[in-house]
Amino acid sequence: RRFVAGSRFHISRRRSMTAVVLGGSGFLGSHLCDALLARGQDVIAVDDLSTGRLQNIEHLIGNKTFKFIQADISVGLPDLGTPELILNFASPASPPAYLSMPIHTMRTGSLGTMHALELASKTNARFVMASTSEIYGDPLEHPQTETYWGNVNPVGVRSCYDEAKRFAESLTFAYQRERGANTGIVRIFNTYGPRLDPNDGRVVSNFIMAAINDQPLNIYGDGSQTRSLCYVSDLVDGILRMADSNNSGPINLGNPNELTILQLAQRVIDLTHSKSTINFQSALSDDPQQRNPDIALAKTALNWFPATDLDAGLQSTVHWMTTMEHKYDK
Repeated sequence: RRFVAGSRFHISRRRSMTAVVLGGSGFLGSHLCDALLARGQDVIAVDDLSTGRLQNIEHLIGNKTFKFIQADISVGLPDLGTPELILNFASPASPPAYLSMPIHTMRTGSLGTMHALELASKTNARFVMASTSEIYGDPLEHPQTETYWGNVNPVGVRSCYDEAKRFAESLTFAYQRERGANTGIVRIFNTYGPRLDPNDGRVVSNFIMAAINDQPLNIYGDGSQTRSLCYVSDLVDGILRMADSNNSGPINLGNPNELTILQLAQRVIDLTHSKSTINFQSALSDDPQQRNPDIALAKTALNWFPATDLDAGLQSTVHWMTTMEHKYDK
């Protein structure tokens, strides 16, 4: 089946409950806030605004069932009451962001995750940890299954993010085994869509911003490296299904339709009717050459699969970046 881009949230009507979204003003976190509010939950968003943007949640200000708190979870959590659900999406996620603040990235993934798990274990909240395909490193297994242990350079420039997430996964299971915490882990592959920061340095935003300005699209390496792109509403649907389950994971969430970086660049140029050219540059250090999720477990355990057509998702993202880019902080 092929669907156009749009809302596809897992709606589960229930009594009013409180959900905490750590990293709630970020790209993914803000979409999660929308989805949780849409199904009748009270939402507390927490973000230190190191990479999150208030513009992502400005439409929620004034909503009586939504609250925003600016706080750095690596230092400690503010008073969040007794939430029934905690979603930990607090971390820089794009390479330029975490490479510019490696210590903060590691503190957030370690101490921040521990603080969140402490609250979850004390309040018996369901805890969902946002992990990443980066824990597989430059994979020697293709596609990547959840049983693959990865090929990560522990001292490379990207290790601040990779190892922070690997530690967070281990810590999450430690709290489950020792404290009986109700935890689940999702490993998120490349995601795109509206609210992706036009300036954050991810491949989709880089290509779109260059294309709509008729500037060269920079490809690092020969362009044969692959990515698998999942539209944000599909991903949010999978996250909510994980939140509503008792599954511990880890579970891969991503789109198994793989394409090369060169193919993506040409796709963006065609969709935007751009005059841009493609500019090849030196490959980046530790850049994964293949990235493709095996989602068999997500299909069986969560009845989840991505449904948004790539061209439709890219067009939606192009439209958003064309109309909203000027509102973003530089």
